Amino acid sequence: MEKIGLFYGTDTGNTERVADMIKNELGADRVEVHDIASAKASDFDAYTKIILGQPTWYYGERQSSWDDFWEDFCAIDFSGKTVACFGLGDQADYAEYFIDAVGMMHDVVLQNGGTPAGYWSTEGYEYDESKAATEDGEFFVGLAIDEDQQAELTEQRVKDWVAQIKEEMEL
Repeated sequence: MEKIGLFYGTDTGNTERVADMIKNELGADRVEVHDIASAKASDFDAYTKIILGQPTWYYGERQSSWDDFWEDFCAIDFSGKTVACFGLGDQADYAEYFIDAVGMMHDVVLQNGGTPAGYWSTEGYEYDESKAATEDGEFFVGLAIDEDQQAELTEQRVKDWVAQIKEEMEL
């Protein structure tokens, strides 16, 4: 069985908790989880199916471990890899930057030859701007989680998104 590489960064533990939910929903035996704080670019070589996750901090900033890893991340060749992204943000207090980090990761994946998966409807969210929104505003380029304003929706959103990426990644 082909393993899925799940790479995440977290400062508060919320993104790690969501990563664990995704892993369990996919099947713990199918997923190898990597905290980006201790990951190397070569760790990505082992996978053709990848999930990337991080929160957006403050005014559209990457999580600190991702920020430290960013130069290496931008050099990874994603050719032949299917990549889904997820992110956490606060759509009320940071409405102009909601899950921007997801958009940043997605852009690198596309620029470096990857095939995206897991686009997620923007319906049910109230935000002003997001680098993760598609041009038409219909979708985010990955799963959007808001533990500050909509924590009660997280579990179902994860279940629905995992069902979606299972199909898209042919898992």
